[in-house]
Parts: sequence; C-alpha cells; structure tokens
Amino acid sequence: MKHLIALAVKFVIITLVLLAVLTWAFDVSFMNTLMISLALTALSYAIGDLLIFLNAGKPENQSTRNTIATFTDFIMALAVILLIGWLLTGEFAALVAPALVSALVLSAGEWFFHQYVDHSVVPWYNEYKSAKG
Repeated sequence: MKHLIALAVKFVIITLVLLAVLTWAFDVSFMNTLMISLALTALSYAIGDLLIFLNAGKPENQSTRNTIATFTDFIMALAVILLIGWLLTGEFAALVAPALVSALVLSAGEWFFHQYVDHSVVPWYNEYKSAKG
C-alpha cells in the first residue's frame, strides 16, 4: 500500500510539473503530456527510487544515495521526455528546451521525494545491519 501511495504522489508531482512546462509553456498536448507522465512515473519509481536509490550506497549514507539517484532521475527524465515526446509529436529539436527545464524541476523534487521514500515507504532499510559488523 505504501508503494501505491508513493506512486500516486510521484505521478501527481510529475504530471503537474509537465503540465506547467510542456503543456502550458511549450504547447504540448494534454494527452501527450499525460502519456509522458505515466511512462516517466513508472520508470523513475522502479529504476530511480527502488533500484538505484536503495542500492547506491550504504543505508546510513542517505545523502550519497540521494545525490546519485537524483542525478540518475535527471538523466532519465531528460531521456524519457525527449524520446517519448519525439515519438508522440514527431518533434525532437523543439522538445530539447522543455525537456531540460522539466528534468531540472523534477530533479529538485526528486531530492525531497527520495527522503519521503526513505522515511515513509522503506523505513526498515535504514535499520539494516550488515552481517560483517
């Protein structure tokens, strides 16, 4: 249930940012923005939040894990917005600026979302003790 709530929160954040940047500022259609939001939410949560954030360092070193995962989320957001946007609209060069702005704004939000994941979704992860000591 915690993962579903986290996915919903992430989807709302991504959708609001992409609506503001892609749809309102750069005139990308609402449906295309929604499709990009769905794809980015699924990929970003699975890869950036669960795979990379939880495995990018020791559990007690949240800042390092967060930095690595946030950078990865930036690259992933930029790539997904450009690729899916290009596939949906047929435009590539026109999407570079909106994708860059969107990825930067989303990355700032990801820093805080990772803290939410760490404390509310997988709090047991920080209590992990290695068998080696």
